[in-house]
Amino acid sequence: MKRNVVVAMCTAFIFGAPMVSLAERETIAIIGTGDLGDSLGQSLANLGYPVIYGSRAPNSEKAKAIIAKTGKGAIAVSQKEAARRGDIVFLPIGWPAMETVAKDLGNLDGKIVVDPSLPWSQGEDGYPKVSVDPSSAELIQQWNPGAKVVKAFGTMGSMIIDNPKAAGGLVTIPVASNHRDAKERVAKLIDEMGLDPVDFGPLRMARSIEAMGIIYMIPLIRHQKAEWEFYFRRNADWVCRFQEEWADPVYDADDRAVMPSSQEPSAPCP
Repeated sequence: MKRNVVVAMCTAFIFGAPMVSLAERETIAIIGTGDLGDSLGQSLANLGYPVIYGSRAPNSEKAKAIIAKTGKGAIAVSQKEAARRGDIVFLPIGWPAMETVAKDLGNLDGKIVVDPSLPWSQGEDGYPKVSVDPSSAELIQQWNPGAKVVKAFGTMGSMIIDNPKAAGGLVTIPVASNHRDAKERVAKLIDEMGLDPVDFGPLRMARSIEAMGIIYMIPLIRHQKAEWEFYFRRNADWVCRFQEEWADPVYDADDRAVMPSSQEPSAPCP
């Protein structure tokens, strides 16, 4: 899914305020130097985040080439060292290698850990299917109970990270986590990258996000000429039709994540 396109400019405001200042930008650890990993690293480095790649071979020619391409002071170290030094740790690792990597990163307590992976295998009918249970993100959380695992970036190709405008419009990134603060922080990153974050709720919803990743792959499996990207258009139809019922309390009303506003407000009720 890799395409060589220019890195898009980040959006100018988050939550109605200026972007995160350079002094406040956390160190980003990218564990892995594959297709999605180098796209994430380059995009975040261009936004001013310090980037550290975690590689099994940090002195390899491949790692050196990615460092040179990323620039902005990016470095490569071992996977465990990158996770130790990173404030936000991305795991763009395929399965089944993910299990070994995610269990061997050391103490991740308090760190935001972003899982963009799609654990899949090919079914007997040729179509893809999810290959882990209950989900990749939930397993990573079980293996690292002190981490703040966030499921995101698993429903689009790396060319969208390289150029958010490649699809001709906004691309939606579903976000799920049991940690509100981590979910909101990752949503800000997504918004800075020119993408559209949507709150999917608790981490168990990673199962649905990974199922979306399977749907995303269908055109590739079928060798279709037309692909697709997810875009959730906002509307307020239910709010308008059920205003009284909508006023009732909901389960997470006091702890609901606040997402950046990447789209125009929904039309007012008639």
